[in-house]
Amino acid sequence: MKIGIIDYGGGNLRSVANAIRSLGEEPIIIASPEQAVDVTHLLLPGQGEFGDTMARLEQRGLAGFLKQWIAGDRPYFGICVGYQILFDSSEEAPGVAGLGVFPGVVRRFREEPGLKIPHMGWNSASATGGDTRLWQGLGTDPYFYYIHSFFPEPGDPAVVVAETTYGMQTFAGAVEQGNTFACQFHPEKSQEAGLRLMRNFLGLAASPP
Repeated sequence: MKIGIIDYGGGNLRSVANAIRSLGEEPIIIASPEQAVDVTHLLLPGQGEFGDTMARLEQRGLAGFLKQWIAGDRPYFGICVGYQILFDSSEEAPGVAGLGVFPGVVRRFREEPGLKIPHMGWNSASATGGDTRLWQGLGTDPYFYYIHSFFPEPGDPAVVVAETTYGMQTFAGAVEQGNTFACQFHPEKSQEAGLRLMRNFLGLAASPP
């Protein structure tokens, strides 16, 4: 097993790398497709804006590489913006195309009286897909750490494996299809539940898709 963390010039690389190390693996940083030789698992941490992230991925030749990687059903874990870019587009960056792995649009939270945007802090993620391979051992309502103003609205509800409610709005907290998993929360900041999720991801290579 060889774990790669995508570096597109943004994102929370250090925290994700430290989480992987705590699970007994030493990740490598991938800033170009050429550096991904022999990599078995990819993570794309997220902190940043949809349009800027896509531009940086395109500049480094990583956008097409990621599409091919995911199309080949190789293990991919997207976090926050690394989740959002899997969809067609985002209200955060009108006119900018995402990777289009899943049909859908990334929406901004609607204004509500008393609702703070961004959504920041601990919140539960209710399992909607049952005990999937990534969700094993997490239970029905584990808590994770969130910080975001936008969230994906998948066109295919079958890929949604967890939902989160903030104010009066419920959104897709995580999706899973084959060896692709992505979430709006930050598992690297979510203590034991987050580490369990990442440990499950590292076990994907030993399981059939």
